[in-house]
Amino acid sequence: MHRNILIGALSFALLPVAAWGQQKTVSLPMTTERDVYCSGMVTTDSLPRSTQLVSGEQSQYKITFDEGDYVYINRGSNKGVKVGDVFSVMRPINELTNPMFDPLSLNYNYDMGWFQSQGHLLHSMGQMWQDEGRIKVVAAYPNTSIAQITNLCEFMQRGDIILPFEERPVPQLKSEATFDRFAPPSGNKKGIVVIGKDFRSSAGTNDIVYVNLGSKQGAKVGGYVRIYRYQDNEDSNVWQTPNMGTDVWGFGSGPKISPKDLPREILGEGIVLRATPNASTVLITLSLREIFDGDHCELE
Repeated sequence: MHRNILIGALSFALLPVAAWGQQKTVSLPMTTERDVYCSGMVTTDSLPRSTQLVSGEQSQYKITFDEGDYVYINRGSNKGVKVGDVFSVMRPINELTNPMFDPLSLNYNYDMGWFQSQGHLLHSMGQMWQDEGRIKVVAAYPNTSIAQITNLCEFMQRGDIILPFEERPVPQLKSEATFDRFAPPSGNKKGIVVIGKDFRSSAGTNDIVYVNLGSKQGAKVGGYVRIYRYQDNEDSNVWQTPNMGTDVWGFGSGPKISPKDLPREILGEGIVLRATPNASTVLITLSLREIFDGDHCELE
């Protein structure tokens, strides 16, 4: 009787220790499949465009297709397509919302943009591509196939490009506790936040931006990019009173100092989801404040 009570007491006493020991194992979060497969990219690589989404069910009144819909592609069993094949759907982006689009000439002017040289930087990075989702073939005929939309990023439409599906690495995120808002320059390659996904000019945590640091500059999937801003106004697209950080004062003034001597202001950091020759797709994992097109970045 006493032995049973003692064993029970010992077991009860050990429970909190075991539970506490289990809590010591902390797994870092991962990027999500949507982060990776809906991130888009900018690349100088030439992607094949011959296979396209040509139509779909109820196309007599539908011009866009959603998850679960059945769509038709212009590639069939004569070219190796079979039931069960999975394809990625992408779309080259050249929209009127592009800040380099000139509404007067109805053409693209690379001297335009949110900041000086934005258009030329984006052009050198390559073509912008948007991920639309994934389809799976359910029926294959000689020259066409029927596929169901299984994963959707954005709506699909006629003319979207069909590419063989390839697995993409899903990188692990590092702990936010390691973020250093006063980090010195890394000494690695430096670049620019050229533009945000969907041509957005500002971004924050969990947003996608494209930077002009690619595999040729040492960027790798899973690596981190630090984003920062200088205090001087010469290359900033954020308007402010000239020399606001050094010359403008209210209740007092300090000694004269050059803006170039002031520390840089770190805005946040992000993880590389995709790296092409001259560009990277970056998911901003932490931002202290808004990040704008034209802000600086470096490989950590």
